[in-house]
Amino acid sequence: MRKGRKAIYPGTFDPITNGHLDLLHRASDLFDEVIIAVADSTTKDTIFTLSERIALANKVITASKFDVRVTVEPFSGLLIDYARKKGVQTLVRGLRAISDFEYEYQMALMNRHLGAEIETVFLMPDEKYVYLSSSLVRQIARLNGDLSAFLPKAVQAALEAKLR
Repeated sequence: MRKGRKAIYPGTFDPITNGHLDLLHRASDLFDEVIIAVADSTTKDTIFTLSERIALANKVITASKFDVRVTVEPFSGLLIDYARKKGVQTLVRGLRAISDFEYEYQMALMNRHLGAEIETVFLMPDEKYVYLSSSLVRQIARLNGDLSAFLPKAVQAALEAKLR
């Protein structure tokens, strides 16, 4: 993949995890600019509000080192429409397991149908994050488990404060 291009890394990011950051670092090796697009309308039962998820992502991005421009923005509606509005032709999605592939493949094909000019690129996380998901992190947090291996410190503190 050539440099000089923008990509959108969409998701709920409830909360943003070390796995998300790993994929963001991988995407930053391929693109000059990455927009973390935080989904507004979601069918997921989120713990954090949209503004809290954006603030946490911004805090983590600011604390991390990236060689490219990384921004965090909310979006609602169809991702394809958002990508067109931003002038971005590439979506970045993570694949951890076969179950992710089936869902992501279906979504990529639907996005291709809605916007053939926009391509989806799948990235695999470091193997130490293959099992990691925001849903599992929320469950561990609700059961007072140790989150230190899964979340940046600021996100861990915010999640623990939210649930306790």
